[in-house]
Amino acid sequence: MTVAKPAPRGAACLSLEDYLNYDDGTDARYELVDGALVAMGSESDLNNRIALFLLMALARFVPLGQLRNKTEVETPLGRASSRYPDLLVLSELGAETIAGEKRSLVRRSMPAPLLVVEVVSPGEPGEPNYDRDYIEKRLEYGGVGDWGV
Repeated sequence: MTVAKPAPRGAACLSLEDYLNYDDGTDARYELVDGALVAMGSESDLNNRIALFLLMALARFVPLGQLRNKTEVETPLGRASSRYPDLLVLSELGAETIAGEKRSLVRRSMPAPLLVVEVVSPGEPGEPNYDRDYIEKRLEYGGVGDWGV
C-alpha cells in the first residue's frame, strides 16, 4: 500500500459537507482526516485479495444487502473525518438507510455499522502505515460498532 499524504500544513480545515462537494477534476480518492484532505494510496494486490476473501467468507453468514466495500464512514471522534474501511457489515436498518443515499457514506446520524474491517499493511511502530492503521484508525473507528484488523 502506498502511504497516504496529508494536505499541507495551513491548508483550510474542511467540513464534511465541503469534503463531500470537493472535486479537483481528477479521479483521485481522498479521506477526510480532522478536516484535512488526505490522498489515498493504492492498495496492494495482497490487501485486495484478503479483503475479497473476507467478503466471501462473511457472505456465507451475512445477507449480501448488509455487506459493503468502498463505502465511507463518517468517524465520530475529532473534527470532520471520513474514512474508507475495506469492509462493513451493516444492520438491516443501516442497509435500508444507506440504500436511498446518493453517496455510499455511513453518517453519524445513521445506524452504526455492526463491523468495520480494515486490512492493514505490514509495518513497525513509528512507520506511517502502522501508526495510521493501528493507532489513528483504531481510535476513529472505536465509536463505530465493532472493529477488526
